[in-house]
Amino acid sequence: MPDTNAPCALLYSSAALDRAGHRRTDAAWIGQARVSQDALFIPYWRGNLLIKAQSAPHAILTARPRDAAMPATFLGLLAGKPVFAIDLSNHEIPLDALTDADGEFVDLRGLTAALPAMHAGLLATAKGLLWWQSRARFCGVCGAPCMPERAGHTMQCIKCGTEHFPRTDPAVIMLVTRGERVLLGQSHKFPIDRNFFSTLAGFVEPGESLEDAVRREVLEEVGVTVGAVHYIASQPWPFPASLMLGYRAEATSEAITLDVEEMRAAAWFTREDLANRRSAGFSLPPRDSIARRLIEDWMRQQA
Repeated sequence: MPDTNAPCALLYSSAALDRAGHRRTDAAWIGQARVSQDALFIPYWRGNLLIKAQSAPHAILTARPRDAAMPATFLGLLAGKPVFAIDLSNHEIPLDALTDADGEFVDLRGLTAALPAMHAGLLATAKGLLWWQSRARFCGVCGAPCMPERAGHTMQCIKCGTEHFPRTDPAVIMLVTRGERVLLGQSHKFPIDRNFFSTLAGFVEPGESLEDAVRREVLEEVGVTVGAVHYIASQPWPFPASLMLGYRAEATSEAITLDVEEMRAAAWFTREDLANRRSAGFSLPPRDSIARRLIEDWMRQQA
């Protein structure tokens, strides 16, 4: 059983953020922190975040909103400094709404492998929370508008009072092994020109344990049965709002029956196959993913 208290090297999991949840209901403290000179801001615009992309890419945290009354979501404390996320999506030119904004709004996925892990984690937190807010503007019970409460961590209906909380979808992602081979697949969702093979994955269904979700997804996607399932690590995945739960799964069969509606291909690979992937004409998933972490950990093990 892995030590789940050990530091995690996965990207998006290293924000070093004190979430300071007890401050969310302290409106006076939030107001003072919002206007303090120490306050840091993460600007968000239509799914993109403000990043200095040249040379050593990093998040820009020192740009401030020109409008002091602009709504801001409190994320927590970074080295004692309050951090807020601000949504500029209603601005056609978002940089005009900021001071000292020396950067550009870009898709987080395009730069995450180059970002410092701490910055990647902060941006993922901001993106996940603001994306959820933008889709929780109306009550799912009565249809009336909702307003942010608890410094942006809940949305409350102005009519019936129902509190809505941020949605995170649990998904299992598993490296299936049998002897000295691993089973990797290629979803139709993957860019065909990149030709990369990755671990299998899928969302957890209501009333289902995580281990059963692993076994069901593998059986559905490639027709392989799984026995023992071992938890490895988790990773928040803000594309848009998932928590990826990583597992090692031991196959009890090896014949592949592909679900052609979901999967483009699937195959068993040895360590040598993966080491020589370029000459074979395929690649592995991006380095910011838990899928790549699961594969590389297995490749480093002794056969």
